[in-house]
Amino acid sequence: MAIKNWIETIIEDIKTIKEKDVAARNIFEVIFLYQGFHVLLAHRIAHKLLKWKVPFLPRLISQLARFLTGIEIHPAATIGRRFFIDHGSGVVIGETTIIGDDVLIYQGVTLGGTGKEQGKRHPTLGNFVTIGAGAKVLGNIEIGSYSTVGAGSVVIDNVPEHCTVVGIPGRIIKQKQYIEGQLQHNRIPDPITCELNRLKYEIIELKEEIEKLKSK
Repeated sequence: MAIKNWIETIIEDIKTIKEKDVAARNIFEVIFLYQGFHVLLAHRIAHKLLKWKVPFLPRLISQLARFLTGIEIHPAATIGRRFFIDHGSGVVIGETTIIGDDVLIYQGVTLGGTGKEQGKRHPTLGNFVTIGAGAKVLGNIEIGSYSTVGAGSVVIDNVPEHCTVVGIPGRIIKQKQYIEGQLQHNRIPDPITCELNRLKYEIIELKEEIEKLKSK
């Protein structure tokens, strides 16, 4: 049953690309010509092998896929169904990343960490999330379902559901506050926390630059 579900997921991946990319004329183009599908197929194989506790091979598959596609997905990352990487080059998805269903990301996106912390250190994306080209989503944060991160943004704070985030650091410019007729005041981010997290991120970057200078 598990293998059957895995195969169904792969078929869904192919259909999703065909439906969402107007340039895909047929499923054969998706299967043979789309690096986004190739790396996702490699990841689903590597992730399954990792779950079976097969040593070394999952990372090898991941690195080969990176070499061939220019997309890096750690085999331990958890990716939901109908995931679509549009264009794809330069995408990086970290080890503890969790991605929900029906997520769309574009080229140059990084779902990464902010330092050398242990444990969960990469983002969690809800369902129907869109991440624009070149955006960086960093740290153990959550991007709520149905939210959009604008191209080139750097997001280091939690984002509630139904939001649009843009800028460096990312700021919410649009938020659906009504859900089933009720205001969601508790879902609005604390601006003080956002600013402290931004300063924390800048300090980490400065420390890294200082270490580089010391090593020289």
